[in-house]
Amino acid sequence: MLLQGLKVVELATWIAAPGCAAIMADWGADVIKVESLTGDATRTFFPETAESPGSPIFTMENRGKRGVALDIAAEDGRQAILTLLKGADVFITNVRPGALKRARLDYESLKADMPKLIYASVSGVGLEGPDIDLPAFDITVFWTKSGVGRSHIPPDQEPFACRPGFGDHATALATLSSVLAAVHERHETGRGRLVECSLLRTAAYALGWDMATHLRFGEAPVTQTRDQRPHPISGIYFRTSDDRWLCFVLKGPGCFPNLMTVLGHPEVVTNPRYALPATDLDVVREIRAYAEAAFAKMTLAEAADILTAADLAWAPLQTLSEAISMPQFEATGCRVEVDNGWGGRMSTIAAPARFPEGAPLVTRGAPKLGEHTREVLEEAGLSPEVIDKVMARLVS
Repeated sequence: MLLQGLKVVELATWIAAPGCAAIMADWGADVIKVESLTGDATRTFFPETAESPGSPIFTMENRGKRGVALDIAAEDGRQAILTLLKGADVFITNVRPGALKRARLDYESLKADMPKLIYASVSGVGLEGPDIDLPAFDITVFWTKSGVGRSHIPPDQEPFACRPGFGDHATALATLSSVLAAVHERHETGRGRLVECSLLRTAAYALGWDMATHLRFGEAPVTQTRDQRPHPISGIYFRTSDDRWLCFVLKGPGCFPNLMTVLGHPEVVTNPRYALPATDLDVVREIRAYAEAAFAKMTLAEAADILTAADLAWAPLQTLSEAISMPQFEATGCRVEVDNGWGGRMSTIAAPARFPEGAPLVTRGAPKLGEHTREVLEEAGLSPEVIDKVMARLVS
């Protein structure tokens, strides 16, 4: 069923690569997470205790995996990871290229002995170019270096960072799709290949409309202050009488006259001055003022009734608490429950795809550091002597 029978080894920390592997575990793959003896850095976010079991961060990125802890700089640790890789279908890593090459765990070092292995490299900027060994995070590369952040932040505001994991999760999905393409290809060729995904390339694709426009014309629109936005209605937030905000987007040429009519201003529709597209910012602001005044007299609930009845594309600006409390959040399957590792259960966020006709049940939480080391190494066929050396390092 789905990815059951697929063996994945992950040598990665933080989010993008572990996030990809976690979705593969959700879908039935046997994912072995290899950590250093000190563990993945995300274990330090909301550290687990008996009183506070189940880290929301580490669990989301690592649920469903089995955990192995190795010192891959030591001969026994290196022997262990090479043995795991020889039995794997997919290797996912976001260790920097230079460090992988020094450890002889780069693709070129492995491909001759492991021709069927699909090697997924997840990095900040790829495997070529002057910046490949610089440290990279989604805030620094996906958001800041790529131009995504500058395109989103109005020029009159101080720069701000994206929320943690925002670009990483997009990159995780890009990695997942490319790995599955390579798995499909291997059914025909019998051979693996190098798969490369990066925060920078994913950012360029995520901002594709603006990037493509800039490549074509040498410039592209960026987010402006509300007063400078070129469209009077679409993509604009309006405040209601109960101090709530809503956003409206045009989905076709009939939406603007429909909106102005239900807001009580049909005269705007028939006035040639207000014909769209409006290129004069003064005209844009006049049209917007009609909508602002109308929404200012309504509660959010009243606006919701009017806009929904008119089949217009709109949404309230919600808090996380409101979003999670929506009946649709549950109906869409945005949440799953997994073991918290301390004998209880906890909620976390589901992978974005759903398989209504059947899929593996997502229940297993994230592993404790090195929790499955002996079990996994015994399955891989390592000698008891090597396993004992590995275990001695783990408990020392």
